Amino acid sequence: MNILFMGPPGAGKGTQAEVIVKEFGIPHISTGDAFRLAIKEGTPIGIKAKEYIDQGLLVPDDVTVGIVRERLQQSDCEKGFLLDGFPRTLSQAEALEDLLSGLDRKLEHVINLKVDRNKLLARLTGRRICKSCGATYHVIFNPPGQEGLCDKCGGELYQRSDDNEESVGIRLDEYINKTAPLLKFYDEKGLLREVDGEQEIGAVSQEIVSLLRG
Repeated sequence: MNILFMGPPGAGKGTQAEVIVKEFGIPHISTGDAFRLAIKEGTPIGIKAKEYIDQGLLVPDDVTVGIVRERLQQSDCEKGFLLDGFPRTLSQAEALEDLLSGLDRKLEHVINLKVDRNKLLARLTGRRICKSCGATYHVIFNPPGQEGLCDKCGGELYQRSDDNEESVGIRLDEYINKTAPLLKFYDEKGLLREVDGEQEIGAVSQEIVSLLRG
């Protein structure tokens, strides 16, 4: 099963991805993780990506696509995959189509989590992240058992420097502007499934699993 998760920052993609990975036995592939793996393994495309990252430059689409291609060819993707964070633009979506076609594969489901902008602002400004393992919490919606400490590993929790209202607002506007054409692109292909991300976490999970099994 080949799935793409879409939705603005704070929509809950990471939380729902954990459920889907367990339910269907497929890997969750975020571009950030794919980059880190390629760089760690020292693959040619990983080395190329590192050159841009070390200079503080945006990684070009062709390198990003190469990283994703490399990741999708690994053995754990044989049963399928859950893509998250890529594609972000229409040109990347078209490149992904070509990539998958070359691998004799195709996307089967595009799940878009919809959440009101004001609710996203509240979610993101209250987000806290573990410095050690990257687990995510929220001061209101998903607080840790002990304030400031991760339930999973005991690591220290911190707030991202860009998780303030002004920065979050800019990120949300940028997401909306760049991805609106993507939603239309996948809708016209009959792949897009809209899910209300404002429901309780369990209800969102149930709806997604139902859509994928349907």
